[in-house]
Amino acid sequence: MFVFSSVEFLTLFMKRNENMMVRSGLCVWPGNRQLCIRKGLVYGFMHLLSIPFKTLRGASRSLRVAEFCSVSNMSSSLQIELVSCLGDNYAYLLHDVDTGTVGVVDPSEAVPIIDALSRRNWNLTYILNTHHHHDHTGGNAELKARYGAKVIGSGIDKDRIPGIDIVLNDGEKWMFAGHEVHVMETPGYTRGHISFYFPGSRAIFTGDTLFSLSCGKLLEGTPEQMLSSLQRIMSLPDDTNIYCGHEYTLIPRMMHFRLMQPM
Repeated sequence: MFVFSSVEFLTLFMKRNENMMVRSGLCVWPGNRQLCIRKGLVYGFMHLLSIPFKTLRGASRSLRVAEFCSVSNMSSSLQIELVSCLGDNYAYLLHDVDTGTVGVVDPSEAVPIIDALSRRNWNLTYILNTHHHHDHTGGNAELKARYGAKVIGSGIDKDRIPGIDIVLNDGEKWMFAGHEVHVMETPGYTRGHISFYFPGSRAIFTGDTLFSLSCGKLLEGTPEQMLSSLQRIMSLPDDTNIYCGHEYTLIPRMMHFRLMQPM
């Protein structure tokens, strides 16, 4: 089996599935506040990752990707709002309409989060971190000092997440207001990476494990760990909405140059 970096995987996927993506209606919603991808895309990744490179062309023809991304209308009392940070990061504001409880997932920086909260006159209650990288925790300290929010993260990363207050481990359940949150260990990108699954709202926040058109690089984990993590996400109900940590559907300049190179 061949293992690809995120850039290599995206290059292969896009070059060999360009026509299919046009027919399937590849959707990018940069102006919308709620952006996610349907779980069905994960099946395409899993299929490609499980076969040798020489059979990729044939496999691409059999992919059935019904929806790459979609605007999600939450049926529960949990509102989810996308907040763009840095160059291509996504943070997510979580608002429980019944209690007014507010959380933020992976605040890369504080200012965009503060601006979004101020526009709605919301107070921040919780900060949820999927992993320890600065582009997902960079706003922790300022937001915690300003709002008194509690920082939540993985027990494996407890010494690497700034300001952590609540340590959660794989399989544990935690309550965000009236919403049950399942903690899923999803290593591969980092050894302590976790995802937050809200079954009642049909939503999972995957950080840097899974993106709209690629999966995370293997910085601290193994191919086996990444495969297992993707399989765990794939095991969720089909109507699960996936909220990822970066915007890679707009093809950053680095990937654009890579696509121009002959294969």
